[in-house]
Amino acid sequence: MKYINCTQPAIDDFPRDLFSEAQRQSGAVVLHVIASLYLFVALAVVCDEYFVPAVEKICAALNMSNDVAGATFMAAATSAPELFVNVIGTFITEGDIGVGTIVGSAVFNILAVAACCGIGAGMTIPLDWWPLTRDSIAYGVTVAILICVMHDERVEWYEALILVSLYAVYLAVMYFDKTFQKCAKGGVKQARSRSRSSNCSIHTKNSNEKEPELVENRICQNMANIQLNGGLNKEQAKATSTSGAGTTAISITTSTMTTTLSTTHSAGGGGGAVGLCSGPGAIVQMAPLDDAEAESHVAVAAADEGRKEEGYSLLSYPKDKSCFAQFTWLIIWPIHLLFRIAIPDCKKAKNNKIFPLTFIMCIVWIGSLSYVVAWMITIIGDTLKIPDSVMGITFLAAGTSVPEAVSSVIVAKRGHGSMGICNSIGSNTFDILLCLGVPWLIKAVFFPIQPGQNYVAINSAGLEYSAITLLSTLFLLYLTFSTNKFKLDKKVGTACLVMYLVFMVFASLIELNVFFRVNLPTCGRS
Repeated sequence: MKYINCTQPAIDDFPRDLFSEAQRQSGAVVLHVIASLYLFVALAVVCDEYFVPAVEKICAALNMSNDVAGATFMAAATSAPELFVNVIGTFITEGDIGVGTIVGSAVFNILAVAACCGIGAGMTIPLDWWPLTRDSIAYGVTVAILICVMHDERVEWYEALILVSLYAVYLAVMYFDKTFQKCAKGGVKQARSRSRSSNCSIHTKNSNEKEPELVENRICQNMANIQLNGGLNKEQAKATSTSGAGTTAISITTSTMTTTLSTTHSAGGGGGAVGLCSGPGAIVQMAPLDDAEAESHVAVAAADEGRKEEGYSLLSYPKDKSCFAQFTWLIIWPIHLLFRIAIPDCKKAKNNKIFPLTFIMCIVWIGSLSYVVAWMITIIGDTLKIPDSVMGITFLAAGTSVPEAVSSVIVAKRGHGSMGICNSIGSNTFDILLCLGVPWLIKAVFFPIQPGQNYVAINSAGLEYSAITLLSTLFLLYLTFSTNKFKLDKKVGTACLVMYLVFMVFASLIELNVFFRVNLPTCGRS
């Protein structure tokens, strides 16, 4: 049946619900909401505890570099729910739930993850400007291309092919990242040295003089801004202050006895881990690492910490913990039991070689769970008369992005906000270029609407406006970080949270035809 002046109800493409529409409107829809939330938890468990470890072992077996592995397999692992939801939306419902989910999860990853990191970390976190700038530019170009693709409400096969091909370009950029980074940081360093620079000479003074205290204060103020370059590569710098009856000594010691440090007035420029001065007797240790080393170490540490914190045992009831923790343990116990039986755990030493089977089983489970999630969300939207695109932008987007938000907060609490933010932005690039591009390409080439009509139709004209808004949110996020000197704190987190709520309201109002008509009414069902 061909729908011309109305939109085919997506609920018709799923199995018949156990409840009638009247029963759902009388309250049975609450059961679907609870089921959706429970399935989101199940998706998070299978991704975090089984899929990601399997992907890590695949990358190790293939000897892939951190950058390439992160941009390919790891991005696929964290974005698997979005990919399967769009596959369902493209091939089964032929609606906008998949596109809406990816656009909505993109905003969630950009603003909500930054808000969670800024508010949840509980401290000021310096950000490295280069990976943030690199990923923001790549993602900005990607969103701009997506806007051009969707402007006529149809995606031609060659447009989908362009999206997929651009991912290869993105991989090339990631592969040569160190070269681009060296050129970019070198140019910025030269520009800064021309405009403003200062040198801090560290030496010993007698306790009767007031200058040592002044010098120490200056060290403490500038310590977070110190860039370790050149001769300080792979060295340690230590600033100690000891007070006594005789003298006050302030010294910087390195393996090459360097006593002059080049300082800059911009935070987040260096790649070292910098300690903070807190007064007399404070010891500051800085272990400079380049970005690749830092991200590698943080990824390993975060994974180890996450596995230690999980500590979920099917036979160990947390009776000494809070009531909420006990309730949570009981709720997710069936999920863990099911996956312990159905999916081999490649993290265990005895199962170390079966990671391909773990990978395959995870894909099967993620695909199945995503189908049921899309089914539940479609039923909820149909009951409340909410378009699929709105449900995708709001409820489904947030649910599928929860694992990324949780992992980003864990990394941010360890003081590595750049990694959490950049991983979120990078996964958005994967979502658009592959999670949208591949299903669109397959659908347009092999399953056209009519013979010779090799394109995929976009039902909602409002998604283009949502994508334009997405581009503006990226610009506002980068502007916020730049204005705050690339520091992530509670102030930035609150600003990101406000921007996310504003986007949600604005995008939903557009999809609900409040400003102008972008969605056709849903066709009646017999």
